[in-house]
Amino acid sequence: MNQREHPPKARERVEQQAEKVGKPGEQPAVKPPEEVREQPSTSLSEILLRAERAYAAYMDAQKEVAKAYRESELEAERVYKEGERQARGVRDGNIRQSLKARDEAIEKSASAREEVIAQAEQAYKNTKEQADKAFKDSELRAKNAYDEGVRQSLKTYEGVVAQAEEKREETIEQAWSVYSKSTG
Repeated sequence: MNQREHPPKARERVEQQAEKVGKPGEQPAVKPPEEVREQPSTSLSEILLRAERAYAAYMDAQKEVAKAYRESELEAERVYKEGERQARGVRDGNIRQSLKARDEAIEKSASAREEVIAQAEQAYKNTKEQADKAFKDSELRAKNAYDEGVRQSLKTYEGVVAQAEEKREETIEQAWSVYSKSTG
């Protein structure tokens, strides 16, 4: 609580008592003799009593000022702690958000990796199937070419053998024909 928040009556009392006592080191103004005669004389005990009251009011005011400073310090500490708590909350929120973004990025990367691997495996499978088919087609063509070559070879062989046999037959016939003409 600051000094302005004190109740007005207490402040007025302190100010009135302070005015009555005056400032330290000041001497009360010397009054003309007529005024002095008009005022009743003040006893020393009354002056001491007023001084004690003024001192007590001063001490109370000092305590209130110290209390106000302490309350201000506590309020500043509370505001600092609240600001620190909020900053910590913001920091923790940002960290959580960063972790979430990191996890999402890793998940997307892993998903993309799996998709690329699946595509590569499918492409490999397709390529292998094409290579297997091409091999089988090539093997079939080679077998067919072999079979055709063997057929052609056999046909050519049979044709050559048939011609050779025919030639042999002719030669034998000619030889018999020449032999039979000569023996005959």
